[in-house]
Amino acid sequence: MLKYEKTLSNIQEVTARSGRVIAIAIEGDTQISQLVEHVIHIPQSHELLLPILEVVPLQLLAYHIAVRRGCDVDQPRNLAKSVTVE
Repeated sequence: MLKYEKTLSNIQEVTARSGRVIAIAIEGDTQISQLVEHVIHIPQSHELLLPILEVVPLQLLAYHIAVRRGCDVDQPRNLAKSVTVE
């Protein structure tokens, strides 16, 4: 619960400085909905499984942002360099 409170505090700091926050929250979480403009809800699950559930919407968000920016998502920059360097 301490991590959750710190996360809420960090969100409040960002929004106080006019930052935009897209939060990923468990369904039924009303506190985060009051602090941010956009919330992506994930189903309630065991705490150890939450990172797996959180990564899917984050990857989709990154994909759609890259497409809107005009980036080639099928051939990322510097991929060959990172794969071949030992």
